[in-house]
Amino acid sequence: METTTHNNIKQIIKDSLTKSMSYAEYRALVSTLVETNSNTGNQVTEALANYTMLNDRRMKRWDKTVKIDVGLSASIANKTMDQTWLIITESWCGDAAHVMPVINKIAELNQGINFKIVLRDQNEALMDNFLTNGSRSIAKLIIIDNQTQNVVSTYGPRPSTATALVNDYKAKHGGLTPEFKEDLQKWYNKDKGQTVIADLVPLLDN
Repeated sequence: METTTHNNIKQIIKDSLTKSMSYAEYRALVSTLVETNSNTGNQVTEALANYTMLNDRRMKRWDKTVKIDVGLSASIANKTMDQTWLIITESWCGDAAHVMPVINKIAELNQGINFKIVLRDQNEALMDNFLTNGSRSIAKLIIIDNQTQNVVSTYGPRPSTATALVNDYKAKHGGLTPEFKEDLQKWYNKDKGQTVIADLVPLLDN
């Protein structure tokens, strides 16, 4: 039974990869959505279109400003890898807009990392195999060994420090308020992608 499930997941990933985009294609898609005041996903609303616009600005900023230490960059570049990094997202997801440009910077450093993007609502079977505490939380990164097609690791939906902040706040207040979400954006701006880098570098050895 376990083997069947394992093979099913491999097939689901394979199917999703046929619908995947490169990071450049995703950035172009989001820019187009901004021009048409729209968003990805099953529901198109003014609020989600507005988040998409904000995320386009965030990604533009991080694409230009995220820095990876020179020594660390060399270390990442020199690792022998043959992996696909498949991320599940939607244009309106705030966490994704902060995380994805950093993942792209890491992937660009190593020719053995193929960074691909799929949309959650178009890939429900994939999403349901990679839930976070039973929730379809995004952005969710799935790291796949290209030789075996096995999933070697997953990451997300948030950097480790942001996850701790969210969990602590939920434990105290029962949910996330608009004020907390604003504070979380401030944390991302101050962190400048460094926690994502610190979280992902150990996974490169898997």
